[in-house]
Amino acid sequence: MSSEPPIRHRSGFVAVVGRPNVGKSTLVNRIMGQELSIVTPKAQTTRHRISAIYSRPGVQMILQDTPGIHDPKTVLNRALVDSAVKTLQETDFIVLLVTPGEKVFDDDRVAVDFIKSSGTPAVLVINKIDLVRPAQILPVIDTYSRMHSFTEVVPVSALTGDGMDKLLEILIEHLPEGPPLFPEDDISDLPVRFFVSEIIREQIFKLTGEEIPYQTAVMVESFQEQRGSVLIHADIHVEKDSQKRIIIGKGGSMIKKIGTDARMKIEEFIQSHVRLELFVKVTPKWTRDRKRLEEFGYWTS
Repeated sequence: MSSEPPIRHRSGFVAVVGRPNVGKSTLVNRIMGQELSIVTPKAQTTRHRISAIYSRPGVQMILQDTPGIHDPKTVLNRALVDSAVKTLQETDFIVLLVTPGEKVFDDDRVAVDFIKSSGTPAVLVINKIDLVRPAQILPVIDTYSRMHSFTEVVPVSALTGDGMDKLLEILIEHLPEGPPLFPEDDISDLPVRFFVSEIIREQIFKLTGEEIPYQTAVMVESFQEQRGSVLIHADIHVEKDSQKRIIIGKGGSMIKKIGTDARMKIEEFIQSHVRLELFVKVTPKWTRDRKRLEEFGYWTS
């Protein structure tokens, strides 16, 4: 009979929060070693609480990439912030992601206040250190340390990977002991359809102007496996006829480009040949319609 002590397994939830465009999705993708969250230069690209499951021997960490915490001006934005705040109340540990700079943004203060009210321990992660001198990081540490008692402060670059090994160690140390919560080969608790819709939406962000992506929702209406390939039918919802014309493009050039780029990424993600059919629909004022937000998965009762 072996006298060796049993291996202590750690598992739990880690919420990644912060204002829009500080690099939350990039950080989650870096830890996972693959792209699960939309990454674009535009703010507020993440709309859902995306759970990425990081597993290795003795550890399972569910990373929750939340929508950026900000002062909501629309029904859609209020739903996104509500989702992020709910995550803080249900998680085991919090990563507050900020960037170096002299100014503390109002959205950063709002995020700190939500962390305080949640009572959940948190680590302060200063991202994008590859863009500044080391001396510029110290004032940021001082400022945020006076705002809240963080368990740790870790400067990183999610883009280059600098400091990420240390951060990963800290996150694992703060997970409670417990068995795995998901099968070890799962990478998310979300269905494949969700990631397909996010890949399509990502291409819209990359290829169209400022207004279009924020008033666009993608719904995968069918996902059918057919003799070694997958046929996907997805609807792109916009609010105005003018937006529909932009998405379609002259002679259908834009929708063709969106479809081609999305199909290539979907094939890489699901490791199968894909036939992708995209249709653009005008759904007026959907970002301000609670019923539509519920239908599109952005609002839960």
